[in-house]
Amino acid sequence: MEFATVGVVGAGVMGVGVAHSLAQYGHRVVLVDVSEDVLDHARRELRTSLRTQALLDKGAALDIAAVLERVEFTTDYELLAKADFIVENVTEDFAVKQQVYERIDAIVRPDVVFAVNTSAISITRIGSLTSRPERVVGMHFMNPVPMKPMVEVIRGHHTTPATIDTARRFLAGLGKECVVVEDVPGFVSNRVLMLTINEAVFLVQDGVAPAADIDRIFTSCFEHRMGPLATADLIGLDTILKSVEVLYESFNDDKYRPAPLLKKMVAAGLLGRKSGQGFHTYR
Repeated sequence: MEFATVGVVGAGVMGVGVAHSLAQYGHRVVLVDVSEDVLDHARRELRTSLRTQALLDKGAALDIAAVLERVEFTTDYELLAKADFIVENVTEDFAVKQQVYERIDAIVRPDVVFAVNTSAISITRIGSLTSRPERVVGMHFMNPVPMKPMVEVIRGHHTTPATIDTARRFLAGLGKECVVVEDVPGFVSNRVLMLTINEAVFLVQDGVAPAADIDRIFTSCFEHRMGPLATADLIGLDTILKSVEVLYESFNDDKYRPAPLLKKMVAAGLLGRKSGQGFHTYR
């Protein structure tokens, strides 16, 4: 296998989803995060995700124990030295990502590609933190990762065609296709989606319609699988806010100004599905 061992940095929702897909397709995974508490939660979430998949896809022969055995949960970044590919999924905060890349660049083999799983942060800027900017590529997975067949791949200024080819092969090995786009804040998906979600939040804030009715318009009139506010709850309102803030800072355009209601909900801990309450209730 070309990518026998893959390092996954960040064991949140996206990191667990990426680890799930990798282990399911036979890769060994080194899943790294900063605390044992986070990793314990990731273990539980991964087990739940695998059980859910087994229930939904009864025709698939999924050996949950074997998949779990392929994932190594650790706080030791040095274990990334054995990785053949890296997928980074830490929070949408450049300062946090900077610390991660400066750390792993010195550990991981120089020939290994770094895939940045980000909603909006510049891939070129991330590449500048490393000694291998030509091997840094954006890889924007969608949630839930195991169920989504398409990934948005972002070419940074220094990203080489060889790195793009490596990214394609890596994703093909997970049963996924990709669309390659250029490096601008928000890329394609979130430059559109975050603006839509933010505007939907303004509609709730201004009393135009309740969240359920706003989502119903999108699901019933446009046949979207989810409305914008249910989508925000799935992604996490904290992640939405950080992404909108990156767009606002990057473009200096008021159309990306975060809705005050969004900021208030994040401050209150109403983060969506992961907290049990967002624009909808999940308890």
